[in-house]
Amino acid sequence: MTALRLGVNVDHVATVRNARGGPLPDPVRAALLAIQAGADGITAHLREDRRHIHDDDMRRLKAAIARPLNFEMAATGQMLDIALAVRPHACCLVPEKRTERTTEGGLDVVSGHDSLKPYVAELSKAGIRVSMFIEPSPEALEASASLRAPVVELHTGAWCDALAHGERERADREFGRLRSAAAQAAALGLECHAGHGLDYDSARAIAALPEIVELNIGHFLIGEAIFVGLAASVERMRTAMEEGRAGASMGGR
Repeated sequence: MTALRLGVNVDHVATVRNARGGPLPDPVRAALLAIQAGADGITAHLREDRRHIHDDDMRRLKAAIARPLNFEMAATGQMLDIALAVRPHACCLVPEKRTERTTEGGLDVVSGHDSLKPYVAELSKAGIRVSMFIEPSPEALEASASLRAPVVELHTGAWCDALAHGERERADREFGRLRSAAAQAAALGLECHAGHGLDYDSARAIAALPEIVELNIGHFLIGEAIFVGLAASVERMRTAMEEGRAGASMGGR
């Protein structure tokens, strides 16, 4: 079974920094520590309103880390220009609303197909791997494949929300959607990632889906770091992911 990668999102280190102003805590330092603790890559979302990550953070992350940088961005001309200047390993196109606290769902790649096409093409032309952050639906997967994006990241928020509220029936239904979407992604030749709202238990569970090769996790790890430290939270997350993957391998024998 393919190894499962961990991408650590450092947005909310910048959120804490910006709450007071000044340079600390530094998301670049957090990224380096996360990599030392076992992260395979770093994710950061440069929002239009710069509520956490700033432009200079993206440049410094690209210069400082030796692992892949995943630049989450809205499909706008400004963000495209910044991405082409920074040249991260990957860009994940995400929906963005000024009023939302966090990303509320997957990108509408069906209705927005034609408007998204030039962004995928320009980023790909520059040698940047493009990922589409989508709902786990057949239509979204087909549209992503049509856009020639090589990667999809499945939005796990609805499943994680159902788990958090103890809604077992809804959680089972949402996990079934994720399972089907992961299998469809593989059939379409798309690399499949997943993220949003994951904690140790949900990461362990979704690690059992063999088609998923990367999890991107941020808020939970930064929150846990308050109590146990960032290195310890990343290490424990890696253990949970490996336990889920190993359990799936054992079950398939």
